[in-house]
Amino acid sequence: MSEPEEIDLDDIERRMDGALSALKTEFASLRTGRASASMLDPVMVEAYGASMPLNQCATINVPEPRMVTVSVWDKGLIGAVEKAIRTSGLGINPVVDGTLMRLPIPELNEERRRELAKVAGQYAEGARIAVRNVRKDGMDQIKKAKADGLSEDEQKLYHDEIQELTDAAIKKIDAALEGKQEEIMQV
Repeated sequence: MSEPEEIDLDDIERRMDGALSALKTEFASLRTGRASASMLDPVMVEAYGASMPLNQCATINVPEPRMVTVSVWDKGLIGAVEKAIRTSGLGINPVVDGTLMRLPIPELNEERRRELAKVAGQYAEGARIAVRNVRKDGMDQIKKAKADGLSEDEQKLYHDEIQELTDAAIKKIDAALEGKQEEIMQV
């Protein structure tokens, strides 16, 4: 009989934390009516024959709570950057002034806020599913180790620890969702 394989709880925890940080990145792209440079993170610009993130061809600033400015480095990219922002689905219409673009952030209406809160909920559910998949993977590792001779007590111990990590990760996801939905619904 071979030596039972060690279950790497640190790896499981790191993967669960990865799901939470991915969720926070997705939340940052949701527009809440307040200007933030991160809301432009998902915007990709067709430049130099490739698709690149906006922040790799322009400087993004937030001079006031309801305004974002984008200073494009290459004059030849103004049209591509403007098009990328308009078609990004953020509902922002850039005002072009030379190489500087002003992006006034419109007030969100109640219906749009509800939609965004729903999208935030979908993002959170995706993160919960990712955490549960990591949990399942950990449980599969326990089963494999059982076949290699892991004792009943050790199995129970690992099972409980993985469940604790899962519960903690889900709790963090729920708290992040609640905070984001509150931020979205503030008028």
